Amino acid sequence: VSMSFTLPELPYDKAALEPYISANTLNFHYDKHHKGYLNKLNELVENTDYQHMEIEELVTKVHGNNNTVPIFNNVAQVWNHTFYWNSMKKNGGGKPKDDGLLAKKIQDDIGGFDKFCEEFSNYGVSQFGSGWVWL
Repeated sequence: VSMSFTLPELPYDKAALEPYISANTLNFHYDKHHKGYLNKLNELVENTDYQHMEIEELVTKVHGNNNTVPIFNNVAQVWNHTFYWNSMKKNGGGKPKDDGLLAKKIQDDIGGFDKFCEEFSNYGVSQFGSGWVWL
């Protein structure tokens, strides 16, 4: 199988997110899940016009087409995992600055940061599968 799509490098060391995500857990999801979706995607698009597209273009091209469901499922997971890795960083997260635009939007739309955390957590635990929710 020719490799049209490649596994992106992680933006940090595999132990960087401990104690929240262990190096073992990160390694499993990166080297097994993410890489597995990528390998399957490459098999599915080999010798097609899809193999030369960018990930984002491929997602939109195959979305909603009953003939490309397996391609969509795999490319969507590749995109999702890449987004996931790039959404985190060592010492990241936390409450936004009180005087910032994000804090104001959270206050105005949701009723404050504590309420946001509660609702966001509820969405996460009610998700089928991994429970990962992104805004």
